[in-house]
Amino acid sequence: MTETKKLYPYYDMNIWFRTCEEEINEPLEGKTTGVIPSWVRGTLLRNGPGCNKIGTYQYDHVFDGLALIHRFSIKHAKVTYQCRFVRSETYKKNTTANRIVVTEFGTKAVPDPCRSIFDRISSIFNFTMDQTDNTAVSVYPFGDQVYAMTEVPVLYKIDPVTLETVGKEKLADSLVVCHTAHPHVMPNGDVYNVGLNTVKGDLRHVVVKFPYSDKGDMFETVEIVGSSKPRWRFNPAYMHSFGLTENYYVIIEQPLVISLLNLMRRRFVVAEPFASTLVSYPEYETNIILIHRVTGEEKRYPTDTIYFMHVINCFETDGALCVDLCSYKDANILNAMYVSAIKDMHSNPDYGQWCQCRPKRIEIPLEAPPLTKVESRLIADVGVETPMINYKLCNGKPYRYFYGIGSDVDTGDAGSIVKVDTKTGEVLYWIEPQCYPSEPIFIANPDGQDEDDGVLLSAVLWSRDDRAIALLVLNAKNLEEIARAHFTTPSQTTKCFHGWFLPDQMN
Repeated sequence: MTETKKLYPYYDMNIWFRTCEEEINEPLEGKTTGVIPSWVRGTLLRNGPGCNKIGTYQYDHVFDGLALIHRFSIKHAKVTYQCRFVRSETYKKNTTANRIVVTEFGTKAVPDPCRSIFDRISSIFNFTMDQTDNTAVSVYPFGDQVYAMTEVPVLYKIDPVTLETVGKEKLADSLVVCHTAHPHVMPNGDVYNVGLNTVKGDLRHVVVKFPYSDKGDMFETVEIVGSSKPRWRFNPAYMHSFGLTENYYVIIEQPLVISLLNLMRRRFVVAEPFASTLVSYPEYETNIILIHRVTGEEKRYPTDTIYFMHVINCFETDGALCVDLCSYKDANILNAMYVSAIKDMHSNPDYGQWCQCRPKRIEIPLEAPPLTKVESRLIADVGVETPMINYKLCNGKPYRYFYGIGSDVDTGDAGSIVKVDTKTGEVLYWIEPQCYPSEPIFIANPDGQDEDDGVLLSAVLWSRDDRAIALLVLNAKNLEEIARAHFTTPSQTTKCFHGWFLPDQMN
């Protein structure tokens, strides 16, 4: 029988279907080639879905697997690797039942035969009883503590050395829905995020601040520092990230919304996946909302219809505010991550378009009256996602370079590491056959003078070997490989989403 020709032969999406069956609690020492710079010392933590199935039940969406934290410790130019699941309530319920009993973003729970009819009735009156707390997207520091996060208002505290789950924080008092899995950590340690809350009886997008503290009480002192009314009162925008500059919080109101009607139906009638609450209105423009960080004044500027997951950076320059983001033409990127869509991708000629992402810049003259239409422009004609910058130096400020993963599944650039020069549009690549790197994390050279003087760290998987993982170290200036540490794991290694580097003093 002749094998069916693959429409997308350059990218093996099957790497998303893996399941870690054995945690690594005792650090594995890697086989290192090349020389890691002596000033690269610390811990790279990564977060992502660590399983594809529980028992005989498979998750339906890439976002839904149980959270697995990966740890690469770099000391004296040597690297060790560990991984461990976050012990969330969802993890405990699912592993105890040996099935998926908690509904996720795109997966509906399998009924638990151990639950009585009285349990099911009581869950109707308990908003949190059946809500997932599977924090499988990102990991961020709050003060001297580290937390695994997702888009629900629950965070799990992780020991950055042992990877044990050692605490839990609920943000329900400050956020109804924790919209973004990407808060901003300021140079002084303050943390900002965006969510939903009611302000004087109205549902609003809110900016919340967690003032820095080394006493572990940042969640007790959280405050709302800015807010904006949604464009549609009962359909607030869905957002995965946001931006800020020296003077403004930047909220991007794309026409992908959370239907409160669908949300209430999900809570009171039938526990459908969270994705069922999302509605797209492609006939409407995207709005950029600027909230002044001192006065609270809100200004709204419509732009082209742009969908997004990740902001690259926002900054002010020459009387304008620039918003750089990774843009999509529609909301199909979320559909592209369903397991059924991935399995059928080679018979779907539109799949490549669903995944097509381009970096764009929206420039807003700060003297322009509110509601003035502003245009977007292409930064570079390259597919790139999970963007990273020299965060410590450039977050919220003018910058030149960003890095990411090649996102176009229909080109030979898929799975590459990409560097983009926002000034010239020049693009550099690092690529290796059958190799799939994670979001590259920039580590600055402490003696460096240039914005891109440093290294990139990326966790790398291979399609040809599902029990191999490596930490890749690249020169951030030219993407040349400096070193890598290779590990052979006892079970399958899994793809991760986002991470954070903790320098030695935080270990």
